[in-house]
Amino acid sequence: MSLTRRDFARTSAITGAGVALAGSVGALATAPNALASYDTEGTEEASADARHSVGYGPLVPDPKGILALPAGFTYRIITYSGRTKLESGEFTPSNHDGTATFDGPRGTTLLVNNHELKGPRANWKYPVPLTEGLVYDPAAAGGCTVVEIRPDGRVAEWVGIAGTSTNCAGGSTPWGTWLTCEENSDRAGVNGMTKDHGYVFEVDPGDRRANRNPKPLKFFGRYDHEAVVIDPKRGHAYLTEDAAGPNGLFYRWTPPKGFEYGPGKFRKLADDAGVLQAPKCFDSGGKFVDDLSRATKTGTVYGVDWVDVPDRDARTTPVRKQFGDGEVTRARKLEGMWWGDGGAYIVSSYAREESPVQHDGQVWFYDPRRRTLTLKVLLGVNPDPSQDGAFDGPDNITVSPYGGIVLAEDGEGVSHLFGATESGRTYPIARNDLNVGTEEEPEYSEFAGVTFSPDGKTLYANIQDPGILVAITGPWKRQKR
Repeated sequence: MSLTRRDFARTSAITGAGVALAGSVGALATAPNALASYDTEGTEEASADARHSVGYGPLVPDPKGILALPAGFTYRIITYSGRTKLESGEFTPSNHDGTATFDGPRGTTLLVNNHELKGPRANWKYPVPLTEGLVYDPAAAGGCTVVEIRPDGRVAEWVGIAGTSTNCAGGSTPWGTWLTCEENSDRAGVNGMTKDHGYVFEVDPGDRRANRNPKPLKFFGRYDHEAVVIDPKRGHAYLTEDAAGPNGLFYRWTPPKGFEYGPGKFRKLADDAGVLQAPKCFDSGGKFVDDLSRATKTGTVYGVDWVDVPDRDARTTPVRKQFGDGEVTRARKLEGMWWGDGGAYIVSSYAREESPVQHDGQVWFYDPRRRTLTLKVLLGVNPDPSQDGAFDGPDNITVSPYGGIVLAEDGEGVSHLFGATESGRTYPIARNDLNVGTEEEPEYSEFAGVTFSPDGKTLYANIQDPGILVAITGPWKRQKR
């Protein structure tokens, strides 16, 4: 049943949706531990809370020039493109991106690691090897590797899928597989490709045979995919699109009636199975919201209706361009997602002149039960990204077992892993000290693939360029709000 604007406005009058929550932050400051000015009552209580520090203290520069961490924390390099090798003898592919962890056999931890490699293989020194039986398009450079970390610390790595393009954030499933997303929708014949791209593929880290003969999951649509999550209770899949001109969309896929999830079950579905939809949001007064960057206060709540996608395979027109003004709600640079707390956390990395209101990062929470989007984190525009201490451009995200969320920064200048508490306070976890530029013009690659181990003791993350997977351990603790 459709949740109408009138229904949402009536409900909002009762629940207070659409207004800043008492004690919430009006706009999140970018400096660690900072709180911005308050717009509601409860400032005295919030100010008292602000005096109690969150996080793990200042970051200590790394003498090895790779990863600055708080005192008491250490890191270990798991894979390093061009240095570590796969089981088959080739070097680890470059451009690490989205990652998730899984319990493996005999006490091992398994990770699936995306490699965001766009275009022909000849463009890259370390593409994903074309392992027999695991190749979708032999012309494409991207794909996934599976990394196994054994209890004694030994590491093994092999190809999960090859011949895909620009594998970006992706997402794990409740049944223990990985959905890798192509953030590129080149058609066959474009950029040397021999097959159409812009799809989602399933990779099983625990069953190599299940990954043979890769099949695109076309029912999720063909567009520049970023991330995907599965609602374990209702069965919907939610997907993000990183695109502009016009801005991209947040999608919901509803499975066909009677569909039962499980490893390999997606392969059996028809290309047009289920229903793919895009959101149409409205505020508490029933007014249509054209772009999520309209929100300027954390605690803002929008109601969500869902509109069917006319042609999900985008045979003649890109999916996001199939909707006119007033039909759907867009957002700039929709990036990572993570399922937690009964809903989906969704990142909009930044918005500048191409969006109604500028910002340097938003995190939204979609509640499938209420069918609402709530703005949880809002980063103001960073005035000087070259200086350490401010955060901008969040990308990949994970929900922390210690409270709040952890974000991988893909902004300008200095690059961090940083946490955000439930009340929106931020704190640094790591800084990329590996300069891939010059001394005169330093450059620091983005972080990606932030994810905790199944037991919560290790935080894994990627430095995308040159492609390094690190494991961070230390005195983790529950974070205050």
